[in-house]
Amino acid sequence: MGTGWRRTRRITSAAFRPVRGRDLSLHAAAITFYGGVAIVPVALLAIWLTSLVAGAERVRRLTAYAVRALPDDIGAPHAVAALVDAGVGLTPVLALASLLPASLYGEGLRRAFVSVAASHTGESWVGWRGRLLLLPLLAPAPALLLSVLVALPTTTGLVRQGGWAGVLGVVLSFLGVWLVLTPVLLWVFRVVGPASPDWLSALAVGSFTAANLSGFLHGFVLFASLPLDLGVPFGGFDEIGAGVAVLLWLYVFHVIVLSGYSATLALSAWRTRRAGTDRG
Repeated sequence: MGTGWRRTRRITSAAFRPVRGRDLSLHAAAITFYGGVAIVPVALLAIWLTSLVAGAERVRRLTAYAVRALPDDIGAPHAVAALVDAGVGLTPVLALASLLPASLYGEGLRRAFVSVAASHTGESWVGWRGRLLLLPLLAPAPALLLSVLVALPTTTGLVRQGGWAGVLGVVLSFLGVWLVLTPVLLWVFRVVGPASPDWLSALAVGSFTAANLSGFLHGFVLFASLPLDLGVPFGGFDEIGAGVAVLLWLYVFHVIVLSGYSATLALSAWRTRRAGTDRG
């Protein structure tokens, strides 16, 4: 038991070594600012591209399952339905206008990752590098989003049945989001990040991080279904309370992403040292 605990502490310490001495919370908050600006344009572009591939009506029909399954305590169904309508109705001119704020997310990630990868501190054109390197993720966006949407009728139907069928629906939903987020984080850790860890390290830790994010996303849906009066700390303004709750969710989301990137760098460095030792 003691040996296992010491090994766990040693692994954990090594995983977070790249962020030691840096304010992880501050960097996560910075990404949350960029993410707050970019999240709606990114979603609009992903929905628009998916509607071009699969058709607007099919996208509306498939997303309707999610809208009906979402808890209504903080107005999530109405917000998602409005987002889908705006996305499928996007024009090429509006899509082009959305690219700039959407790319800001890449800038936020790159700036935070540069601070974690100490060897790249002082890198020039940090913001524009992050913006341009994130944009290629729009290409597979229709396939990734469709893979989730196609599964919605099954997963939401199981959840509505309750009991073990509901548990199975949640598990399938978790697996679906996990599989979709894994290639996204692989690209973010390996390409958007400045340190370029090896592909195996990025895949291993990226997949583990994706699993944590999938669980966290489903946990937020559960949180949104709780009978909480989010407006109490803000003088009864429920809209402000709901907005702050979403921002706090984004903040913790980015803490997990930064922690995953730190662990990726640590694993990649360990693999490099081990390969050098084996050759020596």
